[in-house]
Amino acid sequence: TAKYYVTINDAPGHRDFIKNMITGTSQADCAVLIVAAGTGEFEAGISKNGQTREHALLAFTLGVKQLIVGVNKMDSTEPPYSEARFEEIKKEVSSYIKKIGYNPAAVAFVPISGWHGDNMLEASSKMPWFKGWAVERKEGKADGKCLIEALDAILPPSRPTDKALRLPLQDVYKIGGIGTVPVGRVETGVLKPGMVVTFAP
Repeated sequence: TAKYYVTINDAPGHRDFIKNMITGTSQADCAVLIVAAGTGEFEAGISKNGQTREHALLAFTLGVKQLIVGVNKMDSTEPPYSEARFEEIKKEVSSYIKKIGYNPAAVAFVPISGWHGDNMLEASSKMPWFKGWAVERKEGKADGKCLIEALDAILPPSRPTDKALRLPLQDVYKIGGIGTVPVGRVETGVLKPGMVVTFAP
């Protein structure tokens, strides 16, 4: 984006893969909740056992305190690119995420169509009614028209780079022709090529 290098971690939406979704989400600084706007699709996601609910709750529970909501498939609403449908979804999702613990005023809601690229990288001419998203939080306000600008408004967390290197191992892979590959996340400190490190049980 204009300000950051953003790593997108695409977590699966299907409930059979909730384990993978948790793995991905637990490492995130911000969650982008994609909600389908199509008739019946949104209703299924927000229903009692729906994935929209489950994913939003898991993100908050895993400590992902920043949230962006992408209202996707705006091209398949009735009629296409319907403002009323967007407002209905925004209202319902806002009230649900508020119950979980998110502050809706700090959450950007962006109507998008991933298939057609509407409001993804630049403002779409198909939704002239959308005047843009705006968020308020104690670190200041932000606003914009499309999803990439919402990503640009994420507040980067302070990383404890001044402390000693600590990298808890999540897994170790043995890959033929390459060797042993330890996998984990740098929690504190800095890791650079050529460093001498100590492994402790």
